[in-house]
Amino acid sequence: MEGQIQLLKMKWELKKFTELSVEELYAILQLRSIVFVVEQACAYPDMDDKDQLSWHFMGWEDESLVAYTRLLPPGLSFEETSIGRVVTSPSIRRSGTGRILMQKSIENCYHLFGKGPIQIGAQRYLESFYQSLGFEISGSPYLEDGIPHIHMILR
Repeated sequence: MEGQIQLLKMKWELKKFTELSVEELYAILQLRSIVFVVEQACAYPDMDDKDQLSWHFMGWEDESLVAYTRLLPPGLSFEETSIGRVVTSPSIRRSGTGRILMQKSIENCYHLFGKGPIQIGAQRYLESFYQSLGFEISGSPYLEDGIPHIHMILR
């Protein structure tokens, strides 16, 4: 019940990099760092010069950023449109927010870039989650920064 109450309070925003406030950018980089660097114990270059050319989809609960994806136009990471840096705060996990985040990210990709395929580089442990959203495996497993990944596509 608590997770469902949280979802009702969520505020969703989609912005180009140039529209982000300093506070929003800080919150994005902080959440990505907390999960991808600290929680997953993975030192990697998060700032990869793709943020400036991407759209940023944010889920806010009160003043806290708790859900985020980066929406990349075709040709930036893959030939197809892509969703990356998919992250939810540890405080809202298992509330259904991750599914809503991805569903809304897919809708936003279609709105921004047209209804074409969406390619992702998914962490292997989330493979069945992405399959439940319609993604199919589109490549061989690989290691990225020491973490097993798999390319997946939504057609």
